[in-house]
Amino acid sequence: MARSKPQTSSGSPAGTASSVPPFKHRHLLGIAQLNPVEILELLDRAEAMIPISRQPRKILPTLTGKTQINLFFENSTRTQASFEIAGKRLGALVVNMSVKTSSVAKGETLIDTATTLNAMQPDVIIVRHSAAGAVELLSQKVGCSVVNAGDGAHEHPTQALLDALTIRKHKQRLSGLTVAICGDIANSRVARSNLMLLNALNVRTRVIAPTTLLPKGIENISAEVFTDMRAGLEGADVVMMLRLQHERASGRMIPSAREYYRFYGLDAEKLALAKPDALVMHPGPMNRGVEIDPAIADGAQSVINEQVEMGVAVRMAVLDALIAEKSQVTS
Repeated sequence: MARSKPQTSSGSPAGTASSVPPFKHRHLLGIAQLNPVEILELLDRAEAMIPISRQPRKILPTLTGKTQINLFFENSTRTQASFEIAGKRLGALVVNMSVKTSSVAKGETLIDTATTLNAMQPDVIIVRHSAAGAVELLSQKVGCSVVNAGDGAHEHPTQALLDALTIRKHKQRLSGLTVAICGDIANSRVARSNLMLLNALNVRTRVIAPTTLLPKGIENISAEVFTDMRAGLEGADVVMMLRLQHERASGRMIPSAREYYRFYGLDAEKLALAKPDALVMHPGPMNRGVEIDPAIADGAQSVINEQVEMGVAVRMAVLDALIAEKSQVTS
């Protein structure tokens, strides 16, 4: 059976980024700043970057001569590495700042750090911080572009974009699908950004969690809310599991890991309630046997490793949009 074209911004086949108009934003601070067309345009750009990562010589020299600083105030392996690889594949000079050994550890403020880095004339700063709003504050103090790599429980825009790209590659569309997001909704910036992105593209969204892991005001978001995982998974096209955010106090909000897994861990019996071709996703790092059965994480329906690959493509697309077309920036 012939497959339909992916849902793109222009109706042209995905992977033809040459037809994508210039990106109008100076920074990428959150999904909230993007309209549906801009989201689809970034996905189109990312689609075009995938072949670069799969070819023997993984270089597209559009950022040659540009400087990218990765400033991570929180520990990260995959996100920092993903941004570093993305920058290097576009030819940028990439500098990783180790906050633990920097002047921040000696008491320097976020603003002083921003001012100091700005004086070094970078072209883009990638920032992860434990405080919601810290990345936006830093963006106001520098002359270059800033990308939010996760700020507290606020936003993680590139994770939402890479999740959407992964879904679109498999389902050929986003509109009309049903995506169930399960786990620590209250403390998850991934859930927040995904809900904004998916709702903007007419995806039917569900959130599944015990009441202790649902945020205040959950009734105001555009998603169906379930505390029964089995009911929430029924007929879903995508099952997106979330990590328990122990560092944000969720460890005190569940009786035990064993009981949590019994009611909210994804195993074969619960997954069978979703559609037979449902995708299984997780932003990582996973707590195997707590959030997800290892056999499911490594099973045929899992696209977790593909999410990692799409992450590099999305970050290449974001860097290209923000820096390569900087002369066309309007906001």
